[in-house]
Amino acid sequence: MKSKSAGSRPLPSRVAGPGVSPGFFLWKVSNAWQRRVRSALQPFGITHAQFVLLATATWFGEEETLTQARLSELSGIDPMTTSQVVRALEAAELIVRKEHPDDPRAKAIAVTEQGRAKARKAVVAVEEADAAFFEPVASSSERLMTMFRTLLDTTKDE
Repeated sequence: MKSKSAGSRPLPSRVAGPGVSPGFFLWKVSNAWQRRVRSALQPFGITHAQFVLLATATWFGEEETLTQARLSELSGIDPMTTSQVVRALEAAELIVRKEHPDDPRAKAIAVTEQGRAKARKAVVAVEEADAAFFEPVASSSERLMTMFRTLLDTTKDE
């Protein structure tokens, strides 16, 4: 077995180790949060991505005619994944694609009554999961949201 010389590291990292890496902590926090949300959505039989697109379509569909591209933009889900998830939501009869009133080349996405009912119930479960997950830092939630917005704003064009 080789002995380590003082100060040598197994990786050429800028940080002393994973315990002080913001990216590694974000990864772990994100995974923990996603597990919580996945668990909250399990009784509804939908994935997190399906929930995000269904909730986004329910929310914004009241204000505008949604296309798949617009749904992708509003949700922050990449276009290819949006396409796959929209197909799954359509197969589950939670959304429908209809002729777009202004663009004959596009399809308008609308949430069905069954989809709206599922979105209304699921959003309550997801918000409860969020509240429980973020409760330990609830007193700093405004600051946390500001930091999240800053990170998103600086990566918008990537």
